[in-house]
Amino acid sequence: MNGVLAYRLLEISNNPASLDDGGFWAISTTFEGEWICAKFAEVVHAPLPPALNIWEKIESAWHTSIERERYIAYVREIQNHISRGWVYQVNACRQLSTRCEKETDLLPLMHEILLSNPAPHASYLRLPELQIASASPELFLRREKAVVTSGPIKGTNSAGDVNFGDKDKAENIMIVDLIRNDLGKICKPGSVHVPRLLAAEIHPGLTHLVSDIQGTLREDITWTQIGEALLPPGSVSGAPKSSALDVIKEHEDMPRGPYCGALGWVHGDSANLAVAIRTFWNSGDGYLRFGTGAGITWGSDASKEWDETVLKAARLISIAGGEIL
Repeated sequence: MNGVLAYRLLEISNNPASLDDGGFWAISTTFEGEWICAKFAEVVHAPLPPALNIWEKIESAWHTSIERERYIAYVREIQNHISRGWVYQVNACRQLSTRCEKETDLLPLMHEILLSNPAPHASYLRLPELQIASASPELFLRREKAVVTSGPIKGTNSAGDVNFGDKDKAENIMIVDLIRNDLGKICKPGSVHVPRLLAAEIHPGLTHLVSDIQGTLREDITWTQIGEALLPPGSVSGAPKSSALDVIKEHEDMPRGPYCGALGWVHGDSANLAVAIRTFWNSGDGYLRFGTGAGITWGSDASKEWDETVLKAARLISIAGGEIL
């Protein structure tokens, strides 16, 4: 991840308290709250290791967990909840999946991603029962001693289009407020601020609307407390978070798993964690998966929100290969 290469796996823990030992840990959390913490003995600054083989493009079809008609109904149901004051915004997601061999190596795919879709928080993780190849553009949490920063994305346009409408701006500000509240649970009073608001960022094939929220951690804060305050990430859940999670659980039959969790590393009082979007993963169940979603507000057009999920997936699926059904 960003030139940080860890190897020689020492142990795997599902307890975030393990991170407080000061060692180097690679992290993958699921959207549902499960932690995979992998401690490594060696950490160097180096590029991604070369792959033994080239990536052979997928020829089979990708199937969606939620069909278009049902997704549009999901969006409209969210708007019904909004009209009743239950939520203000919900991130509605679906998964694409295709059959693959359990031993399929995603390292060659990661090389293709870095070549064709470089992303600021791209990362590759390989553990005995999990492989992740991610082109995430979104910062979940950067920690530099006591200072923490989150950079949520809310608002997606086609490449080069920096003119975001009122819906995208309102949605972004809504999530900024949510993350200000989340950080306020673990940061010193008065330290949480917004150094960057509604900035347009150009990414491969897309333009995103991004804000930064920053704060100073309270003394003796633990990684368990940080996780309890911030997970799942606000930008991929909704506001209020608790109500949005209820709506998501009602309408998304399949657990999101590593998609929309946190992905990156923790090393003592330093950390770099992305929101695991634009992410392929293989959990050894015979499927390669990819998630995509859109933020739904009262001003959403249901058909356009479906189109946004297609737009977000198209470029990376074209790199992996296969037809989206």
